[in-house]
Amino acid sequence: MKITPENWVPSPDEFAGKTIMVTGAAGGIGRAVALACAAHGAEVLLLGRDEASLEPIYDEIIKAQGATPGLIPLDLQSHDAAVYDTLAEELGAADVTLAGLLHNASVLGERRALAQTSPQSWHEVLQVNITSVFLLTRALMPLLEAAPAASVVLTSSGVGRRGKAYWGAYAVSKFATEGYMQVLADELGNTSNIRVNSLNPGAVNTRMRRAAYPGEPPDTNPPAEALTRHWLYLLSDASQGVNGQALSAQG
Repeated sequence: MKITPENWVPSPDEFAGKTIMVTGAAGGIGRAVALACAAHGAEVLLLGRDEASLEPIYDEIIKAQGATPGLIPLDLQSHDAAVYDTLAEELGAADVTLAGLLHNASVLGERRALAQTSPQSWHEVLQVNITSVFLLTRALMPLLEAAPAASVVLTSSGVGRRGKAYWGAYAVSKFATEGYMQVLADELGNTSNIRVNSLNPGAVNTRMRRAAYPGEPPDTNPPAEALTRHWLYLLSDASQGVNGQALSAQG
């Protein structure tokens, strides 16, 4: 289901005064959306595995005279809830409220039959792609509730809506992403100012796509920058009332 109105265009100050956290901000869709949010006035909290990977996008936002972004080096392979709770406490102590949270970080894992998938790869994919989503959202809930309106967006996948052979733990993790979105949206729909949706980007020219389809000409797919309006719409106040939806950026 596509939801972004065809004529919707974010205003130059669409996110002025708002703080948006983006996981997996160092590259691909996360990077593109973070840059777009910053270009429209947001203070963006850039979350990535390490600070070095985030420094180029930090510099790019500063060069474009965007609001100074925050750097959050956090390895989502950590299953220690205290790590996520400590981050939320530090942000709360700095009076941060979150108008948006984009869960975009994912790992592909092994592309092989489930029977041949290594337990190590299985655990890594499920930890990064869904367990960390639970841990981070749980920790940040007070910061989301403190905003007048807040949006949680989970980047999904076509193989999380219909399973395909050899997509293994990645597909399973994306089915879990959809289930998590539905449960959380239903819990918050009538009791909170927080809305929760998932967005399947479709085929995009990213490093993950190139790794998954090494024989595919990369330029047959749009760059992430061409699709950011869909994430911007869901993160913006324009999408208030949209909750619990499994959406698609293409087709």
